[in-house]
Amino acid sequence: MEQITDIFFDLDHTLWDFDKNSVLAFDKIFRANHPLIDVNEFIEIYAPINQACWKLYQIDKMTHEELRYQRLRQTFDRMNYSISDEEINQISHDYIEFLPDNNLLFDGAVELLEYLYPKYKLHIITNGFANVQTRKMHHSGLEKYFQTVTNSEMAGVKKPHRNIFEFALSLANTSKESSIMIGDCIDADFKGALEYGMRAILFDEKNIHIGSTFERVSHLLDLKKIL
Repeated sequence: MEQITDIFFDLDHTLWDFDKNSVLAFDKIFRANHPLIDVNEFIEIYAPINQACWKLYQIDKMTHEELRYQRLRQTFDRMNYSISDEEINQISHDYIEFLPDNNLLFDGAVELLEYLYPKYKLHIITNGFANVQTRKMHHSGLEKYFQTVTNSEMAGVKKPHRNIFEFALSLANTSKESSIMIGDCIDADFKGALEYGMRAILFDEKNIHIGSTFERVSHLLDLKKIL
């Protein structure tokens, strides 16, 4: 790692605990307007649907608006919960409003960043929406650690497209040889960075890829042994 000067992190599902923060946001919404919905049952169905919709969004097979609608419509349909499009649009709006105000991070995130901050220049590359990601970082206290934040709206493309990595490195004024990418998504973060020519480490918190030859960690603090 002697030549590494810059570390690029994904935000959601890597540092910022998207799943736990989503539970808090939906719980607030359902308590006020849909008290018959069990939030844990909802999340169990919603999480894989949301992930599938994001994969389509990443490859431009689904628009921003379709993503926000379809992940909810498909979940409610799977639950056999009768709800109008107007109500879905209101939930979608409220979710985006409430979600970034929550600040739960993955275990070890702050300790890791405190360890890395004096040694490297730190950056974010995210496919998330700019205004939402900015609020997430502000409320969770992450802003102070990162010199640059690249989002797909700025770059005009999403991970794993090579141009978003190129944009991020240009913004950070660094090279691919001096950089490493850390993220949870094997396609967008890990393979995307590798195909661009950067080194990458997969954050595999759920041990989905255990036994693989990928460079991976299952806990953020394991990165202290590498970096």
